[in-house]
Amino acid sequence: MYRESVKERYASAAEAPEAALCCPVEYDRQYLEIIPSEVIEKDYGCGDPSKYLKRGETVLDLGSGTGKICFIASQVVGEHGKVIGVDMTDSMLEVARRNAPIIAERTGYANVTFVKGHIEDLALDIERFDSELMAATNAGGADAYFEAGKLAAQLRATAPLIADDSIDVVVSNCVLNLVEPESKRQLFSEIFRVLKRGGRAVISDIVADEPVPEHLEQDAELWSGCISGAMTEEGFLKAFEDAGFHGIELLKFESTPWRTVESIDFRSVTVQAWKGKDGPCIDKNHAILYKGPFSEVSDDDGHTFPRGVRVAVCEKIYHLFKSGPYAGSFEFIEPINAVSDEDARPFSCKGATRRAPSVTKGEGYVGSAASDDSAACCC
Repeated sequence: MYRESVKERYASAAEAPEAALCCPVEYDRQYLEIIPSEVIEKDYGCGDPSKYLKRGETVLDLGSGTGKICFIASQVVGEHGKVIGVDMTDSMLEVARRNAPIIAERTGYANVTFVKGHIEDLALDIERFDSELMAATNAGGADAYFEAGKLAAQLRATAPLIADDSIDVVVSNCVLNLVEPESKRQLFSEIFRVLKRGGRAVISDIVADEPVPEHLEQDAELWSGCISGAMTEEGFLKAFEDAGFHGIELLKFESTPWRTVESIDFRSVTVQAWKGKDGPCIDKNHAILYKGPFSEVSDDDGHTFPRGVRVAVCEKIYHLFKSGPYAGSFEFIEPINAVSDEDARPFSCKGATRRAPSVTKGEGYVGSAASDDSAACCC
């Protein structure tokens, strides 16, 4: 029910604009100037993840529709960047693909491609699957079903639509809520799979302030209208955490609901989440110090950082916290004497362990010239 209602409604919306599918969003007008009006009028969303992109990045847009976010992203990442749009609706893809050469001519470079796929199954190239299935079998009934399953598995393994660890940034604009409930966990896992280590997801979507009851979930009109498939505010963030992301943060939270249905508020949020916290925990005498303003903070793995306290961390966490959303909140204390890989020990990343200054200073520490009473004061 879910997928078919979405395909039917968005196929119709590719033919004629439908205002009910769109939240008011302010896009940077400099990027809209070269985009044909057909694309803008028939593209739907609830946020602008493109404003968080950087030059040179490889970007994947989930549910790219007629291509507006892709064409904005194309200009942001520049000619050395790359943008891939994934959508399952043929009529949306037709508009996007027809307008891609126009954008390329106006920018002076072609860095956008559009592919057909389901965003919860980014390994399966649907167009290639359809073509090879028609050529590979004349069977019917159960035989055709099993042949199709074997071919799909083979293509996912040998010729994935989007390869593992190949994308710098995954973006999406009001599409994740359209995926059926039983596939949402796989959807977040797929986003994680295709991102490079150190990559991130920047997702704009609709969330609900209370759980959506089953009778609303079964309403095809509300589902395809980005309402009844919405996860809760808390559940949406938890889905990123469960998939293995770190540094999860709300970049934007609309205080005013977009719609209210049966006293449930539905609003737009934009979330950023990072990939790359996996790996061994090795102790090389690093410490970090939380600067405040809160009395203490905890990360997704249960590390607790009291304000002003030197906390022992593994080498991985030390470098992880120097980047992304954490860096401005901490001071980073390197050991004076570097610990070699051979001498390093496993580190138990549980709770908070104070790192004594003597550990990072090492054996036989004498002190700097500034500690001498005769040294000039730093002022």
